[in-house]
Amino acid sequence: MVRTFLAAILCIFIESNVALGGGLFLAASVMETGSVASSAAGSPAVPTVRLTLDEAVSLFLRQNLDLLMAKYGIESSKGRQVTARLFPNPVASMGLISSPVQGRTLGNSGQITSQIQQLFELAGKRGYRIESTAFGTQSAEASFEDAVRQLGFLVKDGYYRIQLARRRLALAEENRDRFSRILEVNTIRFKKGYIAEVDLIRIRLQFIDFHSQVIQAIQEAESARSDLRQLLRLSPATQLELMTELDYKRLDPDILRLRSIASETRPDVRAKRHAFSQREAELRLARAYRIPDVTVGAGYAVQGANGPDNSNQMAFSFGVPLPLFNRNQGGIMEAEAALWTAEADLGKTLNQVDNQVDVAYHNLIESRRLVEAFLDGVLDDARSTFTIAERAYERGGVTLIDLLDAARTSRTIQQSYIEALFNYQRNVIQLESAVGQEITS
Repeated sequence: MVRTFLAAILCIFIESNVALGGGLFLAASVMETGSVASSAAGSPAVPTVRLTLDEAVSLFLRQNLDLLMAKYGIESSKGRQVTARLFPNPVASMGLISSPVQGRTLGNSGQITSQIQQLFELAGKRGYRIESTAFGTQSAEASFEDAVRQLGFLVKDGYYRIQLARRRLALAEENRDRFSRILEVNTIRFKKGYIAEVDLIRIRLQFIDFHSQVIQAIQEAESARSDLRQLLRLSPATQLELMTELDYKRLDPDILRLRSIASETRPDVRAKRHAFSQREAELRLARAYRIPDVTVGAGYAVQGANGPDNSNQMAFSFGVPLPLFNRNQGGIMEAEAALWTAEADLGKTLNQVDNQVDVAYHNLIESRRLVEAFLDGVLDDARSTFTIAERAYERGGVTLIDLLDAARTSRTIQQSYIEALFNYQRNVIQLESAVGQEITS
């Protein structure tokens, strides 16, 4: 009884979808293509953006908010560079002296003094500051390029994830439609008593399985579109139509050349090298602080008529701290520790780069072999197996179990090929990200 009840429920579900003309599938098709027609009330159409992969990357570079924030870091570093070039401001002072005894007042015996003092930095401190901030700006610029590298990988990966979901959807729709026809034919055969009820139930269950794969592929595509829209800073209402297909293009890169390029030119490596150079300049600056700076001043004093000295006086001053206790010992130790840390960080980054390039290269080679194995006749065999089994089943040459097995095998092989193709393309952009530049051969 339970099996009969299940069969009745499945039958009602299938027949209702057929009677509605595949309304759910039509909605899925509209969602996939991104084309929305205006309603009778005249509601505006949803905007559609058509993008190739290069156009998506270009739009990302213009609009991504994370990149904008990274760019502000460069401007901040340039501000510190401007500050490092500035000389210390002179100090202007003015004083008033008077004696309130022996009948003296401010009017007849007061003294007004004015003085200008200027600090002069010695031992090249200003030059070291300028050098340090220049390396800091170069490091910030390289860090911005590294943000472009990392986020650019996410853009390309998200782009191809949408194409992967589209290919999965097309395969699932093809299998669903084929089994829809098989179901219709066998429903008639069951009513005439040519097949058993259990065989009809198996066909219905297989149809439901393919239908669930259609829905899952639609959900995956929409989720990938949402991720890409966020990276491109597009409205959720924007429909994306991607023009670059998920195709196979054989690459045979030179691993030794890629390792050399990555260790020399990758943005994060350059950023760490500039940071190391900045720490060296800061250490030289810290050592220069052992030498005290001097302050030179000049002043002029004007006294009243009854002043004790001459009515007009000039003064010159020269001041220098005596480095008896503080010779910036702590600052030098701190700068040395920062330099050692930067050196270790650079070595760590170089080691990570070498390993990332090596892993990405070998992953690319293995995924390339897998794709080419599918293209070497296996994929065509998988596609023809289902067709042959379907025709043989219609003539009574094979059992329903054989037909279902052929359908699952065909679906598994084709879906594995699509995923292998996506993994190959993903490994290509991973290798490009590991190297830090596009790979064309």
